[in-house]
Amino acid sequence: MHEETTVPGSSGLSHEAGKSDTTSETSGVGDAAAQAAAKARQQEIFDDTVTFESMGLSAGVLKGIKSAGFTRPTKTQVLLMPPIVQGRDLLGQAKTGTGKTAAFSLPLLNALDPDVPFQALILAPTRELAIQITSEIDDLGKHTPIRAVTLFGGQAVRTQAGKLANKGNHIVVGTPGRVMDMMERRLLHLSNIKVAVLDEVDRMLDIGFRDDIRRILEKIPHKHQTVFVSATISPEIEKLARKFMHEPEKVVVSSGSLTVSMVEQHYLAVQPWDKRRLLVHLLKHESPALTVVFCRLKRVVDELAALLVKHGIDANPIHGDMSQGQRNKVMKKLRDGDLAVLIASDLASRGLDVEDISHVINYDLPEDPEVYVHRIGRTARAGRHGVAWSLVTPDQGELLTDTEIYINKEIPKMDYNDFVPSERPPGWRDAGERRDQGLQLANAPAPGEEAPPAAAPVNRIAAAVNPEIPAAADPSKFPGGLVPTKLPPRRMFGRIPTGRGR
Repeated sequence: MHEETTVPGSSGLSHEAGKSDTTSETSGVGDAAAQAAAKARQQEIFDDTVTFESMGLSAGVLKGIKSAGFTRPTKTQVLLMPPIVQGRDLLGQAKTGTGKTAAFSLPLLNALDPDVPFQALILAPTRELAIQITSEIDDLGKHTPIRAVTLFGGQAVRTQAGKLANKGNHIVVGTPGRVMDMMERRLLHLSNIKVAVLDEVDRMLDIGFRDDIRRILEKIPHKHQTVFVSATISPEIEKLARKFMHEPEKVVVSSGSLTVSMVEQHYLAVQPWDKRRLLVHLLKHESPALTVVFCRLKRVVDELAALLVKHGIDANPIHGDMSQGQRNKVMKKLRDGDLAVLIASDLASRGLDVEDISHVINYDLPEDPEVYVHRIGRTARAGRHGVAWSLVTPDQGELLTDTEIYINKEIPKMDYNDFVPSERPPGWRDAGERRDQGLQLANAPAPGEEAPPAAAPVNRIAAAVNPEIPAAADPSKFPGGLVPTKLPPRRMFGRIPTGRGR
């Protein structure tokens, strides 16, 4: 890489600081400690030495920043924006929730020509993130003539084709699959592209978009600016950057701790049959402001949402099997503050960028520790305090340890004394355990009996080529004809002559 700028990342708030936040309601000392911890978090996120006005942005862009409520840039924006404004290729690594989207959006709003369509392409791993990026661009650029259009699967091609044909398509934000689809339909061309941005590159590679990414970047016919932004930078990402970038500047805004220093984390030990009761108990007794509950299975997402509604808790599900209209409706309720609890699958973990999320609950502890970081990164946005709880069953101790090793931090246990565990229900099956009266073979031996010897394996191909001929054929089967004693000299093996090729 051409140049590398590194800002050491924090190792995370101390356990004492986290406890001060918890006890701030009961002591004046706790209040002071909580304020100090909040100030430290703000100082770690924001840069007081630089202003947006000093970054060379136009009056319309500055007006949009002020309308959006931003007063000072984050450290991520201070480090990522100058190379982008200068037109240099950039490989940037930064924490989740530190203003990465604005870091690449503001220079685009500042530099693009309002009379030319399709000047910038932004690729995102999920439709939720693509929609969120477009929404933020439109908010920041409301006082400029630059607009963005979103392309994603799940919405009618005709609808998105109409948006591409209308004015307001300076920036194209989309998932790689739908962008490729629109290019193949000749509804989108890349001949005007000045800047290509890949957001959450690591996630796109994990999902399996690497081939689509290469094909899209190779389709850009001329020299352009390329920007990669990611929470982690793997050797594969650097290899991709070397292929499609020219002397890129590498900027590492954080290293090691990622988002964990901003989130107060705890785990609760629970038996698997008590998880649903404990979730309801937490939401009713803790009364968090806005909570996202993450599950592994879409079926569980729907079941939990129905359970919480039954207990009088305003909850909505969101996952990949829902129609796009349903998902957009839920996301709008979330952003407008009209939703108390969102039950989500991991598909949505990167697409939720809402500042008011106060709590994240891992109903199912993810098997991939990186997914854990992405989940808890939905809270503690822009330096705010956030809380993450994980429900951990006895068989997930090793998984919890792997997560702690990955984030380089011990996750303390939270005891909930007013929750009374229940006894194991009759007939309860643990994960991977089969039912006693489950599916059985028709000829299976009874308990205690030995199984009959297995039949010798049969090679059906060899049997067809060299069939067994009985030592003496039955003459009654060949009345009035010759009784065969050997195979015919020539066999067709099922091939029938045709007139092709004549």
